[in-house]
Amino acid sequence: MTTYTMSVQVDRPYDEAVEATRAALTDQGFGILTEIDLAATMKAKLDVDLPPQVILGACRPPLAYEAIQVDPSIAAVLPCNVVVRALDDATTLVEAFDPDAMMGLAGAGALDSVAADAKQRLTAALAALTTSTQED
Repeated sequence: MTTYTMSVQVDRPYDEAVEATRAALTDQGFGILTEIDLAATMKAKLDVDLPPQVILGACRPPLAYEAIQVDPSIAAVLPCNVVVRALDDATTLVEAFDPDAMMGLAGAGALDSVAADAKQRLTAALAALTTSTQED
């Protein structure tokens, strides 16, 4: 199976992990453009229960602008989705769409540096979540 996400498991409750994820993304220059409460949406639309989880649409405007200048169609895969999902009461999974996988969809070339920058920042944000958990 092809891996298309980068993830980290954190030893903290869901609500704390969501706030820590927001902070880690902000520290890397991302803003949150969209937020989808996936569990609430599935309950409302399909009457099914999912663990608490949210999709955060993270965007770093300089990277988005650079990518759109190279290939305007790349906007179809923006912003970068980051999912925060409860595994149990004390453990949460945080995963982000891997920019390398995005480039696989768009094709290699001029967007490589944008993908590399985005991946470096998302990787740092995910790493900060495990570091802050160990320091708490």
